[in-house]
Amino acid sequence: MLSRQIASGLRAYETPFYLYDTALLRQTLESVVYESNKYGYKVHYAIKANYDDHLLAIIREYGLGIDCASGNELRKAVEAGFDPRGIVYAGVGKRDKELRYAIEQGILAINCESIEELMLVDALAAEAGRVTDVALRINPDIDPKTNHCIDTGQADSKFGISYEEVLEHAEAIKALRHVDIVGIHLHIGSQIRELHVFENMCNKVNAIVENLERLGFSFRFVDVGGGLGVNYDVPENEPIPNFASLFSIVHNHLAVGDKEVHFEFGRSIVAECGELITTVLFNKTTATGRKLAIVDASMTELIRPALYGSYHNIENITSEEEGREKYTIVGTACESTDVFDENVSLKKTRRGDLLTIKSAGAYGMSMASRYNLHDLPGAVYSDEL
Repeated sequence: MLSRQIASGLRAYETPFYLYDTALLRQTLESVVYESNKYGYKVHYAIKANYDDHLLAIIREYGLGIDCASGNELRKAVEAGFDPRGIVYAGVGKRDKELRYAIEQGILAINCESIEELMLVDALAAEAGRVTDVALRINPDIDPKTNHCIDTGQADSKFGISYEEVLEHAEAIKALRHVDIVGIHLHIGSQIRELHVFENMCNKVNAIVENLERLGFSFRFVDVGGGLGVNYDVPENEPIPNFASLFSIVHNHLAVGDKEVHFEFGRSIVAECGELITTVLFNKTTATGRKLAIVDASMTELIRPALYGSYHNIENITSEEEGREKYTIVGTACESTDVFDENVSLKKTRRGDLLTIKSAGAYGMSMASRYNLHDLPGAVYSDEL
């Protein structure tokens, strides 16, 4: 990882901060573009993973579209210079003003997640004197074999419209005059490492598309979402996710004719290029004998471990000690759950040592908060060092 190579120079920056390896980001983008071009697939970047301006400028260079999950994300993408015709907008609870903005921008598609939303978009488009392109986000009822907190595709999920409900309202949907249903969208979850899950997804998509077309629907594209996982355990072993295998699986199992096939990747593009650099403030031992390393980062900078129980590999990058000890790494927030990991084997750790919390480029800064009136973390970019 980059931090290990430049550890001594990182002492010049106030911690905690995010360190971004922009060379690795570019390599990742080159991989996803090269592999997707083999099949003519369209790739959107899920901006919720990280909306840092510097990173977005690099991502824009590679021609990716944008997947948004809020009105402000949509506005951010437009203001960052992404072509609205490459932007899709999902989310179960879009406000009227957000939908009006999306309609005004003429984006690729509003992914409608309920029948009521679809009816509202039709009414708002009529109000604007437009016909708006939409996609039906259908819940495919697939177990993605991932953390239940980031599972979005099972039957009881809040995301998407149930397939049965689409069938029930098919005639009413087709009768709408101010929406053009140009696509179908499915997303089964995030951090998926068992790639056979995508085979199941393709088989379900094939059946859904075939049945809906039989009812008179016509789609220009099929958006199969994202969800490709990264290697949080040993990120050095797999700095770039296996896009080639995923695309090959979809190519071999998805049968939707000549429709465009779209993907939405967030974590798999930016996770490994980011590290959270933090300073050890204090060491102490609890009454039970547990060794704590108290660092100046906390759940306000990286909430994933506290929120999901997620794992991030942690390393002491400045210790010159020979021996190793096990530590529980805790932050400064006034919450007992503010723990990055327990029983972490590190070089003997002293006050002032720098630790890196790896694979933090996705859902780190974008989920940061100012709880306890903490300052938001800064950012350092490898191409500016």
